Amino acid sequence: MRGILAFTLLFVAVLSKETFVGHQVLRIVPKDEVQRSQLKNLEEMMESELDFWREVTRVSTPVDVRVPSHALQFVKDFLGNQNIEYSVMIQDLQALLDEEQEEMDAAAFSGSPRNTDSFDYENYHTLNELYSFQDMLVAENPNLVSKLVIGNSYEGRPLNVLKFSTGGTNRPAIWIDTGIHSREWVTQASGTWFAKKIVKDYGSDPALTDILNNMDIFLETVTNPDGYDYTQNSNRMWRKTRKPNPGSSCVGVDPNRNWDSGFGEPGASSSPCSETYRGPSAHSESEVKAIVDFVVAHKNIKAFITIHSYSQMLLYPFGYTSAPSKDEAELHSLAQKAITDLASLYGTRYTYGSIIDTIYQASGNTVDWTYEQGIKYSYTFELRDTGFYGFLLPAKQIVPTAEETWLALMAIMSHTFKNPY
Repeated sequence: MRGILAFTLLFVAVLSKETFVGHQVLRIVPKDEVQRSQLKNLEEMMESELDFWREVTRVSTPVDVRVPSHALQFVKDFLGNQNIEYSVMIQDLQALLDEEQEEMDAAAFSGSPRNTDSFDYENYHTLNELYSFQDMLVAENPNLVSKLVIGNSYEGRPLNVLKFSTGGTNRPAIWIDTGIHSREWVTQASGTWFAKKIVKDYGSDPALTDILNNMDIFLETVTNPDGYDYTQNSNRMWRKTRKPNPGSSCVGVDPNRNWDSGFGEPGASSSPCSETYRGPSAHSESEVKAIVDFVVAHKNIKAFITIHSYSQMLLYPFGYTSAPSKDEAELHSLAQKAITDLASLYGTRYTYGSIIDTIYQASGNTVDWTYEQGIKYSYTFELRDTGFYGFLLPAKQIVPTAEETWLALMAIMSHTFKNPY
């Protein structure tokens, strides 16, 4: 009887999942300003149909877009008529999703880990498995790790933050968050690996030991739990929060356009159906507001690092304005050091610079707000890859991605520790 029930639940879960059979991801490269503006027109004309993985920004910068099967012919004809070059980056999205799901199912079949040593860092995990990992890590390391609940998501899930501390009150601190965009699974997976790495290296790595003997590290590994759960059970390509938008059938806000820094300026959308919808007001999303309240109350956070995927970039403020930040020279040289350290492991190449100059204009983003709160070392990572898999990075790349990113994080954390302000 139990076996039949389990099969029935699995069958219902599979049935309720959105499928992407025949969806393709196209890489489009506009070669002049005319083509760029035509792509912008296409984006606006088919806003609710197309899912831009990499947005239309500037001439010669690749645009990656997921096109549903029913719109493929129209989009390809449009590009052909305008002589805009494109290639097929992902031939059939569902085939990749099926592969990913099979790997997760196979990993789950081996049973639950007994401790964080036996946790499977080389696979993607459900939200409950990530929460369970957090609790195990705290239980195993009570003198170093504690769990703070800084708020609740719209759907009532706890917003858990792991605090790594060797004592003292309100010490200078470093903040790291992963998974604010729910479909960027390699970030939540990397955040989980970082949590274990901190515990393993404290006491044996002199640089990290120095940092933790003098500073605290806060790590929020699932910053958008409603969205993450939704990607697991309903729609793998979901990016935003899950709060309904009054007067619209479209759900959710882009939590990286919801911050009170250039809020509502160009670089975010006012349309609830857009993937970059900024929300009705700054900090309208409980997932964002919880971090805002935490940062404001703490008053002593010295570095703030938010981790996204994909594109292999390390970015610093500003995104909403082209005016350079007053610390641009230092932020730039530290970014260069961080990506050089990152590349030393597997040769992964990153670009770096201010958000607006390196990627695109983005208003209401996280690190513009944290920088304007006085947190000098405010950085955004875009992890692997540069587009071959996009948001569907194979699980076998999780640990190599986390390992190389850790080297860059250590560069930023060490610099923050050695350069108090």
